Amino acid sequence: MMTAKPGSASPYTRVVAGMLFPLHELMKRHSTVSVRRAMEKSQWWPAARLRELQLKRLRALLTRAQTKVPYYRELFEQIGFDPARDLKTIDDLARLPLLDKPIIRANSDRMRADDARGLARFNTGGSSGEPLVFYIGKERVSHDVAAKWRATRWWNVDIGDPEIVVWGSPIELGAQDSVRAARDKMLRTSLLPAFEMSEAKLDGFLDEIQRRRPRMLFGYPSALSHIARHAKAKGRRMDDLGIRVAFVTSERLYDEQRAQISGTFGCPVANGYGGRDAGFIAHQCPSGSMHITAEDIVVETIDSEGRPVPAGSAGEIVVTHLATGDYPFIRYRTGDVGVLGTKQCSCGRGLPVLQEIQGRSTDFLVTQDGAVMHGLALVYILRDLPQVKSFKIIQESVDHTRVQVVSDTPPDTALRATIEAGFKKRLGAGVQVDIEPVEAILPEKSGKFRYVVSKVDATAARA
Repeated sequence: MMTAKPGSASPYTRVVAGMLFPLHELMKRHSTVSVRRAMEKSQWWPAARLRELQLKRLRALLTRAQTKVPYYRELFEQIGFDPARDLKTIDDLARLPLLDKPIIRANSDRMRADDARGLARFNTGGSSGEPLVFYIGKERVSHDVAAKWRATRWWNVDIGDPEIVVWGSPIELGAQDSVRAARDKMLRTSLLPAFEMSEAKLDGFLDEIQRRRPRMLFGYPSALSHIARHAKAKGRRMDDLGIRVAFVTSERLYDEQRAQISGTFGCPVANGYGGRDAGFIAHQCPSGSMHITAEDIVVETIDSEGRPVPAGSAGEIVVTHLATGDYPFIRYRTGDVGVLGTKQCSCGRGLPVLQEIQGRSTDFLVTQDGAVMHGLALVYILRDLPQVKSFKIIQESVDHTRVQVVSDTPPDTALRATIEAGFKKRLGAGVQVDIEPVEAILPEKSGKFRYVVSKVDATAARA
C-alpha cells in the first residue's frame, strides 16, 4: 500500500484553509469548519462511543422527521413508531420501512420539513438508470464538505492546495459563473470535463496537469485511468509533479485502474464511496481501509427480503444520513452491494470499515469520428426527462446505439425526437438511435445491473 507523500502546507494553503475558506463558509452560513474539527477528534473515538453519538443524532433526526416532515409524520403514525419510546439502540432503526427513489419521487414535497428554508435542488447523476431530484439544506452541505475535507487531510492535502477535478456533471460544468470561477481560483481548483476524451482533449488535459502541478487529482476512476493510459501511450512522464493522492469516486474502482493511475501519476489512489443522494459514505485512509463517516451516516446491509445481514456478509447498502433533517434520507436504498468489515483498521481510527463495495460502473462511449466520451454524457440527456422512469443505453457499434426506456406510457413522437437529437449531437449525426419501450430494465447474467454498455473498444478506437 502506497502512503501519502510527506510535505508541509504552503503559506498560501495555510491562509486559504485557516482564513479565506472559513470566511467563505461563514458567509454562506455553513458550519463546515467546526464540523470538520469535531470529526478530526471523534475519528479516534472507540467504536462504542461513536455508536452513542450515532444514537443521539439518530434520535434527534427521527424526532424532527416525526414533528416537522409530513411524509414521516404520517408514516410513523401508521406504523405506531415513536422515536422517544421505540428507538433504544441503532438496531431499532430496522423497524422503519426502507426508502427508495420511487418513494421520494412520489412524495417530493412531503419529504421537506415544514420549517426548512433555503434548500438547494440537486439531481443524482443517473448512472443507476433512475435519476432523482431532491433537496439539501445547509446542515447537510456543511457535514458533507467537512467529511471530504477530513478525508483529504488524511493524505496531507488541504483546502487551498492545487487540485485537478475531472468531472462531468452539468451541475458543476454549468455553474462556472464569475462567482464560482473566483472561488475556484481562490481554492486553486481546476475543472476538466470528463465527457470529451478525444486525442486533442487528452493532450490538453495532460498539458493542464503538468502546468498546474496539483497536489490532488479528483474524479471518476474510469476517466483518470483513461488519461493515465493516454499519457503512457504518448510517453509523457507524469510521476514527477508532486501529486500526493488521486481521489476517485462515483464508480467502482478496479484493480487495473488503481495500478494504471498510481503508476502513471506516481501517487497512491484513495477510493471514495457515496453520491449526491446518499452523501459521502466512506473514504479510504492511507492504511487501506474504507472508513464510514459514522458521525453522519448509519450504514446497514440487507438481503433481498430487506432483512439485515451481519458484518462480513454481502448485502445491499442502506444508509441513513444524520444531517438531513430538512429533507430526510432514512434507510435509503443505494442499490449497491457491499460488505461491512468486522475488524478495526490498523490506522487506529475507531470509524467502522466498509470492507468491500460492489458498486455500479459506467462505460465509455465512442463517437462516429472516433472520440471517446464518458457514458454519463448520454445519461444526462435522459436524466431530467420526467416521462423516463429508468433506462439502459447499449452502444452496439459507432453507428448504432439502442436505448431501452421504461415509462408510464409508450414514448411519443416528441420524446423520441428529443432523445434521438440529443444522442446524435453527442455521438454523430449519422448514428442510428433505436428507442425501445420495455417494462423493466433487466440485470446482466451476473445479476448486476449495468445501465450504460458499450460494445465498442474505446482503446482501439483511440488508437
